[in-house]
Parts: sequence; C-alpha cells; structure tokens
Amino acid sequence: MRVSSNWLDYELIDTSSGERLERWGDIILIRPDPQIIWNTERKNPLWRKAHAKYHRSNSGGGQWQVFKKIPDSWSLKYRDLVFNVKPMGFKHTGIFPEQAVNWDLASDIIKDSDRQLNVLNLFGYTGCATLACLNAGAKVCHVDASKGMVQWAKENAQSSGLSDKPVRWLVDDCMKFVAREQRRGNKYDGIIMDPPSYGRGPGGEVWKLEEQLYSFLELCSTILSDDARFFILNSYTTGLPPSVMEYMLSTILVKKFGGSVSSSEIGLPVTDTNLILPCGNTAIWRK
Repeated sequence: MRVSSNWLDYELIDTSSGERLERWGDIILIRPDPQIIWNTERKNPLWRKAHAKYHRSNSGGGQWQVFKKIPDSWSLKYRDLVFNVKPMGFKHTGIFPEQAVNWDLASDIIKDSDRQLNVLNLFGYTGCATLACLNAGAKVCHVDASKGMVQWAKENAQSSGLSDKPVRWLVDDCMKFVAREQRRGNKYDGIIMDPPSYGRGPGGEVWKLEEQLYSFLELCSTILSDDARFFILNSYTTGLPPSVMEYMLSTILVKKFGGSVSSSEIGLPVTDTNLILPCGNTAIWRK
C-alpha cells in the first residue's frame, strides 16, 4: 500500500464504529466511513471534543451537527500548496488527503522530465492534483462537470499563488471533451483521472463507471503523445480492485506506448493505532 504520510495540517487521529476522527488544521471533525467495520474503544478525548460531526440520513445525504463554531472555509497547507476546506452537504471537505501520494508521484515525474509536460486532469474536482502539477512546472488542462468545483479549484490556485501558471479551467463532460480533443488532434504527456462511480455531466450526460471506464480509457489513449510519461487512474469504487485497473491500463497502454503498469491501494496512517486505513485504489502507467 502507498501511504500519504507527509501531511502536517491534516491528521487521521482514530477510526472506530464506522467513523473517522480527523484534524483539519485546528478543526476536529468526525465523518462516516462505511469500511470502518471495527468497534475499537474510543480512548482519545477528541472523540468527545470535536467541532462537528456528519450524520448520514437513511433517505440519502445527511447533515453536519456542529458542537463548536467553525468557519465556512479555512486553509490547509500541503508542502507548497494551499487548499480551501469547506464542509459540504455530503460529508466531504473538498480534499481527499490520501491522494497526496499521487500528487507527489505526478510532481516527481514532471520535475524529472527533460521538457515541460502537458497534463490533463479529468474529473478534476477542487484541483489539488492540478495545483501539484502546475507547481512542478507542467501545463495543465483541468476538466470537471461541476461549475462550482471548477470555481473552487480556481480559488485554490489563487491561495497557492499559482493563478498565473499555464492552466485551462473547463466545465465540461469529460468523455465529450476527450472526444473533441481527439478530433482536434490535441495531445497530452500525462493524464490523471479519478472518475466517480456514477455521475452526470453539465448537459445531463450519465456516467456509469463499470459500463464505460474501459472504452473511455481506450479513448483517452488516443490523446496521449508519442512521448507520454504517465497515466494515473484512481477509483473509490469497491467493485473495481487495483488489479483490475492495472489489467485495463496494461492492455490499452503498454502495447501501444511501452512502459509498465503498477497498482496498489492508497491509504492514510492512523495516529492512535499506528495502522493504515485503506482509502482507495490506484493504477499507474509510466514510461
């Protein structure tokens, strides 16, 4: 497992009974996590001193129960990057901290390159991976179907002092965008994608991961440059293990471009237990 262990402003303190106890800067949050099926003793006093706790609703969604006043938004730093954290209506905060290990990987590849790389970040969310690539010296095209998420990404870029870097911010359906890039003949040296299990584009387009991922990966392969360097595929879908993701990237990319593919879970260290909480799956093609 690849572990995101370089955080200072974020900490996964403890896990128990379907919940995470987390520190986001100076703010302590309790959030649900369905894979935490163990009922360990909650010895840490912060379980009883959290600022807010997210409660799921049986009818879908949920709401935050606030115990202590928290700001609508606050800043969190990772290395040279600054992100704006905002508790959202569906337990999220705008950052998936476990993804830092993938941000670091992309940054290292970009910095080690003998030229400026052109990177495409699909399903780019609030732009954490985009900022990491920009900060490492790449040109980036950031695509997400949500106008609000793209605006949030722009705010993160401004907070990180990266607004003047070479980036395109696009609100678009990712599949339609890649198809247009293919017709235009545009190419990218690296692609990052973290597709949802299910989603809708800005025009109501429906995305179902298991049905569409392989054909979409094939389409994405047509816009990789002849000297492409990496493809990072991440997923939180429980029915898509890393070995399956590795197999897909291998069959599509290795024959065409060479290189090699690896896969693994990614995770976060838990302070109180010294164990690792698995948080998702990643497959990586590199050349």
